[in-house]
Amino acid sequence: MIKQQVKIPYIWLSGLSMLGFLATDMYLPAFDVLRQNLATTNQMIGWSLSIFLLGMAIGQLIYGPLSERLGQKKVLISSLAIFSIGTVICAISGNVEQLLVGRFIQSLGAAGATVIWQSFVIEKYDDKTSQHIFATVMPLVALSPALAPLLGGLLEVQFGWQSIFYCLLLIGVVWAIRSSLIDFSSNNVTQQKVTDQPSISILKQYVSILKSKKFSGNMIIYAACSAAFFAWLTGSPFAMSAMGYSGTDIGLSYVPQTIAFIIGGYTCRTLLNRYNTEQILPLLLKTFILSVIATFAVAVVGTGNSIVPLLIPMCFMAAANGAIYPIVANSALVSFKSNSASASGLLNFLQMMLCVLASAIVSLFSEYGVIAMSAVMACQGVFVIVGYSLIAKDRKVTELEASTA
Repeated sequence: MIKQQVKIPYIWLSGLSMLGFLATDMYLPAFDVLRQNLATTNQMIGWSLSIFLLGMAIGQLIYGPLSERLGQKKVLISSLAIFSIGTVICAISGNVEQLLVGRFIQSLGAAGATVIWQSFVIEKYDDKTSQHIFATVMPLVALSPALAPLLGGLLEVQFGWQSIFYCLLLIGVVWAIRSSLIDFSSNNVTQQKVTDQPSISILKQYVSILKSKKFSGNMIIYAACSAAFFAWLTGSPFAMSAMGYSGTDIGLSYVPQTIAFIIGGYTCRTLLNRYNTEQILPLLLKTFILSVIATFAVAVVGTGNSIVPLLIPMCFMAAANGAIYPIVANSALVSFKSNSASASGLLNFLQMMLCVLASAIVSLFSEYGVIAMSAVMACQGVFVIVGYSLIAKDRKVTELEASTA
C-alpha cells in the first residue's frame, strides 16, 4: 500500500532522471565544432564527457547523506542552482580548460537530481509501486539520446554551440522552480531517523550497504550496462565524424537505439505483471552479453564507412538495458528505505565511476576508433557475470534461511 495517496509526479521525476543525460547527450553533435572553436584535440573534447561523469560520481556520495540531514527539497534546489552555474561557465568558455571546469561544476549539480528522485520514490512508495515507477520513468531516459542530440545539432547549426548550454540552463531553472512546488513532507520521517543518529559515520553507512550481496550484485550489473552505453556515447561521435557523417547524422543515429531502449523498458514493465525478476533477468543479461560481443565482432571485421552494421547489435544492447535498468536499480535499493538517499548515492557513484573509466579509456585510445569503443563495451560482459553471481549467492542464502526457519 502506498504510504500517502498522492498523484505520482511522473513528469517531474522523469525530468530529474533525464537531467544528467540531457547535459551529456545534447552537446554530442557539437564535438567537432567545439574542437575547432576551442583549438583543441578530440581527446580533450572527449575528456569533457569523462570529467562530467567523474563529477556526477563524486556528487552522488555527497548528496545522499546531505539530503538525509538537510532535507531533500533544499538539497535538490541547491544542486539545480549549481548545475545552472556550471552551465553558464560552459556557455561562455573561451578555451577547453574553462569548458572542463564548467562541465565538472555542471555535473556536481546534476548529481543531486539523480540521487533525490530515486530516494524520493523508494521512501514514498511500497516496493511494488516503486518498481512500477522505476519501470515507467527509466525507459523515458532513452528519449534523451534520441531527442537531445537532434535538438543540440539544430541549436548548434542555427545559433552556435553556446546555445546548447543556454538551453540546458533554461531546463535547470524551470526544474528548480517545479521542485520548489513539490511536497517532500512525507519523506521527513526517514530523514529524522538518520539525523538522530550522528554517531554513525557516512563511511560506516556505505560499508554496511556494500556488505549486501544483493546491493553489490545489482550495482555491478547496473554499472556495467551503463558503462557499455557511455563507451558508445564517447566513441561514436568521433567514429561517425571520421566516416564523414554530419552532426545531424550523429544525432539521428541515436533514434533507433532510443526506440529499442523504450521497447525494452516497457516490455519489461509488462512482463513484471506476469513474471518475477528472477525469471526475467537472466534472459536479459544473456541478451546484453551477446550484443556487446557482436558489436566487437562487427568492429573487428570492419564496417567500411557505415555505422549501420554497428547499430544493429547496439539496438539489441539498448533494448536489454531498457529492461535491465529498472529491475536492478529498484532491487538494489528496496532494502534500504531507512537510508535510501545514501544507498542511491552509493549505487550511482559506483555506476558512474565505471562509466568514467570506460569513457576515459575510449577517449585515451580514440585513434583506434570503433575497435577501442567496442572492446570496452565487450569487457562489460565480464562485470555482468560477476554481478549476477553475487545476486545468485544472496538468493541461495535467503532461501536456505527461509527453509531452516
